[in-house]
This record gives sequence, structure tokens and C-alpha cells, in this order.
Amino acid sequence: MSKPPKIISDKLGIAFSNISDATMEIFTPTLRLGVTGLSRAGKTVFITSLIHNLLTNASLPALSAQAEGRLIAAKLSEHPKQTIPRFAYEQHLKAITDKNPYWPNSTSNISQIRITLKFQSNNWLISRFGLSKINIDIIDYPGEWLLDLELLNMSFANWSKIALQQSLRPNSKKHSKEFFEVLKKIDLNADATEPDALILKQAFTQYLRNSKKDEGSISTLLPGRFLMPGDLEGSPALSFSPLPAQKNPVKNTSLYAMFERRFEAYKSQVVKPFFIEHFAQLDRQIVLVDVLRSLNLGHQAISDLEIALEQVLACFNTGSKNPLMQLITRKIDKILFAATKADHLHHTSHNRLETILKRLVKDATKKAKFTGAQTNSIALSSIRSTFENEIKQDGEKLHTIVGYPQKGEKLAKEIYDGKTEIALFPGDLPSEVESIFQDKKHPIKLNFLRFLPPQKFNKNDNDEIILPYIRLDKALEFLIGDWLK
Repeated sequence: MSKPPKIISDKLGIAFSNISDATMEIFTPTLRLGVTGLSRAGKTVFITSLIHNLLTNASLPALSAQAEGRLIAAKLSEHPKQTIPRFAYEQHLKAITDKNPYWPNSTSNISQIRITLKFQSNNWLISRFGLSKINIDIIDYPGEWLLDLELLNMSFANWSKIALQQSLRPNSKKHSKEFFEVLKKIDLNADATEPDALILKQAFTQYLRNSKKDEGSISTLLPGRFLMPGDLEGSPALSFSPLPAQKNPVKNTSLYAMFERRFEAYKSQVVKPFFIEHFAQLDRQIVLVDVLRSLNLGHQAISDLEIALEQVLACFNTGSKNPLMQLITRKIDKILFAATKADHLHHTSHNRLETILKRLVKDATKKAKFTGAQTNSIALSSIRSTFENEIKQDGEKLHTIVGYPQKGEKLAKEIYDGKTEIALFPGDLPSEVESIFQDKKHPIKLNFLRFLPPQKFNKNDNDEIILPYIRLDKALEFLIGDWLK
């Protein structure tokens, strides 16, 4: 694995930015919480549920400030950074709680939202001055963008070699076939033309899209912005592809030279600013992981996920919290890894799911712990879409989950219409975790289906919807609990 990205020349600018922020936070401190994960891990749903449960003062027994009666109120506040899109909390909540509920679209761009909490400090001296406040700035960004930080350590030739090798793996060949057919027809040393550049870029991007959808490499497809371009769609900085190494000297006017320049522009004008403006200024981080999907896809997907998580953590600026040094540099002092969609398993398998996640991130967390940062791993469901039941089959009790599979979901020969409630035995996770990583010939097969949001919600005394969850309160305690002391 390559080394973490080095952006030493920009640290002075980051320091000035942090000093400016610290000056504004003298009276109301701000905790910057990064939320990321690879596609379909549930980032949007996690943030929506977190905000709603705090705004409605929902029952969060594991959050000590609430359990002790010290969490007084919460409200959404205007974010000081006006150039970053606001997280569309209200729209996402409406989608989930609609008469015909559906999950919101996946994160495709960076967004932010600020929630201000009012609480009673348990510090006797501080509490004499009345209630305390804290701003929680939640920054939502695609994990694929984070993986792009790896590119800062690569040349165009290095990246091309790795990308082309990946595209020739057994699970990738069928998707990259068209790209290689296009590549054969183009003279890479001839004078570059925009049509040639565009057709190569489109063929490469289509290969990435198809690989993402299929059972192939689901975690380490770079560049991440090719799949989630945001507002950079169609820009020259996103119009290149990997190319085979050239034996002869490369002409400055050739397609190879053009792509090499665009690759460097991508790093300097897209990846690097993301690191400086957003990523280098986080205090806490949660990484959401769709472990169940990788287990269902097999050994290659698990291996890819393990590598991706290691790459993600290598990018974090981790360390223990130092109030004086925070005036100059912010460090991530807590990282929570969360296996999402725990409601797709019976609760008797949740401990095993957590154990698998801990094994996946074991190597990734070593560096963070060495620098003084704390890490933890949990299984959670941001919004519970199923409930549990038992059925008897051949005289044996089976632990089942009950819910509405999304339209088009398949199990054996059954294709669901999105209107049918079913009881499903999802299968058992193995008690021996290492078997998942060592047994390549016998992958785990789970009856893993995607479920719709709950069809009905209970309401509290204020007629506000209650969003059911699994261990969201424990996640909040780890991420923000110590700031509410």
C-alpha cells in the first residue's frame, strides 16, 4: 500500500484557517464530524436519523448526557461556510417517512449541516454560568473521494499500471473488454484530439460503473470522482483514462502526454483542495461499512473491502486531542467503524457482525492507535426497517426478520413487488471469523435483501415521528459524548 498523502506545503494555510476557526469558537465550541463510507453504506440515512433523533429529543439511553437529563434541546443552525451545499435533511426525512416511503439517493457530493445542542455541563464550575452550547458540524462526503487521496502519491504511469492490472482481473475482464477494444484503435503517440480523449474516458468510466454494479471489485475503483463527479461532470480534469506504458519518448502533443497532464490537474485541482478545505479540518470520523453485501459477494469482495478500509484510514490525520495544538492543526482523535444494516440480521448475529468488522479493520486501526486516536467498531441500523420473529421449520426454530423487500429484489425464483411483507431467515454468520478470510472456495451465502423503510412509524407526545434504530445512541456516545460533559 502506498504511503499517506504528503501535503506539507499547504499546512501553513490549514493552520491559519484553524486559528481563525478557533477564534470564532471561544464561546460556542464546534465539533466537526466527518461521515463517510463507500457507496450504499447508508451515509444519508445515518445523518438523517442522527439529526432527527436529536431534534426530537428521542430516547437515546446510551448517550450519557440524555440519560442523565442534561441534554436540554437541539436546533438546526446556519452553517458559516456558505459555499458548501447544505445536507438536505428535510427532503431526506420526507422521503423516508412518506406515505410510500423510499430511501434517499446516495451521497454524490460533499454537503454539510450544523446542529446546535444546549446542555447542562456536569462540571460544577462551568454549570454555575448556566447552560452550555456546542455546534456539531456534520460533513458528509463520498468515501470514493477519500480513496482518491491515494493518487497524490502516484504518477500517471504508476496509476495506469495499477488500474490496467485491476481491469484484467477475472471478475473485471468482462466489463473492461470494450475499453481495451477502444484502446487498441487509438494511436497514443499521435497528436491528441478531444474526440479520442472523450471516447477513451467514456469507455473507462463505463467499465468502472459496470464493475461497481456487479460482483467484481466493489471497493477500490479509482478515480472515485469518475463515478461521482458532482459539479465537475464533463471537465477536462475528469477526462482521461489509464494508458499502457510507452517504450519510446512521449511527444508533448500526444494523447499520452495530454492524459498525464490531466491526471496531474486532477490531483492538484480536485483531490488536493478536497483534503485542504474539508478533510484536514475534522475532529471525529465515522466510517460506515456495508459488511453484509461484501459477505454475500464472496472472498474477493471481502479482500477488496479490507484493502479499501486500510486505504481510508491511512488518509486520516489522527492523533490525541491537544487543546493548544488544535489552534494550529486539527487531528481526528476518535474513529468509529460501523457495520450498517444490522436490522437485516437477527440480533443474535450482531455480535458476530461486529467481530467480523473488527477483523476487517484490525490492520487499519494500528496506526491510529499508535498516534493516540481511539477507535471502535459497532453494528448498527440508523433506521430499523424490519422487526424480529420466529418460525418453525422441520421442528426447528428459526430466527427471522420481517419487512418489505424493495421492488425488484430477488430470492431464489421469487421477485418482490415492493408491496409484500415477508418473514426471512437471513442465515447465520460463522462463529470462526478467520474462515471468512481464508476459505476462498466456500463463500458465506446470506439471504440478504434490501428492505424498504418502515411502512408505519410511532409518534411521540409532540406528534413527531419516532425513527427506530439499533445502537445509534451508542454511536453518538462514542462520537460526541465527551463533548457534552
